[in-house]
Amino acid sequence: MRLLLIRHGQTPSNVRGALDTLVPGPGLTPLGLQQAAAIPNALADEPIDALYASVQTRAQLTIAPLADALGLPVIVREGLREVGAGDLEMNNDRVSVERYHDVAFGWAAGDLDRRMPGGESGAEVFGRFDAVIEEMAASGATTVACVSHGQVIRAWTAARADNISVEFAARHELHNTAVVALEGSPAGGWTALSWMGLAVGGGAVDEGLQTGPGGEPA
Repeated sequence: MRLLLIRHGQTPSNVRGALDTLVPGPGLTPLGLQQAAAIPNALADEPIDALYASVQTRAQLTIAPLADALGLPVIVREGLREVGAGDLEMNNDRVSVERYHDVAFGWAAGDLDRRMPGGESGAEVFGRFDAVIEEMAASGATTVACVSHGQVIRAWTAARADNISVEFAARHELHNTAVVALEGSPAGGWTALSWMGLAVGGGAVDEGLQTGPGGEPA
């Protein structure tokens, strides 16, 4: 299966640099809507036959233009939501953001029992995300586009892709509507084919530094 993990479009909390992870969460900024609108053309050559999104509003707004262009339903799953910030929720100070990164990338390195302060463990986060990926694979779809969130995409990819190290995922940005393309299966493992760190629609819709903690290098 080919798996396209797409980060959602820009939100007001991304502009503020805040750890905004609750459900349903914010919608998109005007730039975020432009980013979402650019996705269908950018992915026009992909033979996508299934669409998934998280329960968070920003993910569903981001995938809507692609769903309209392809005429496909969007399957919404709770397991695809962002890594919960717990006690760090809505903080935007450097200490909080660095702790958020440290815990999440620690999970990717194998420390799955550690918890986000007041939040989930790595085993819980990867377990819920894995369950949805297994559902995708079992569906028989050959190419799945999935709109999720920066931190969970980066940490999960570092944990599951055989050619992406934790250091690479932590240091490489994943701006809003950036795409990580992988190939493989839950049973056989995953290989990352590309890591497009900037907005898939190109520089005209890339937000630069206003991408929020999930897209910043750790």
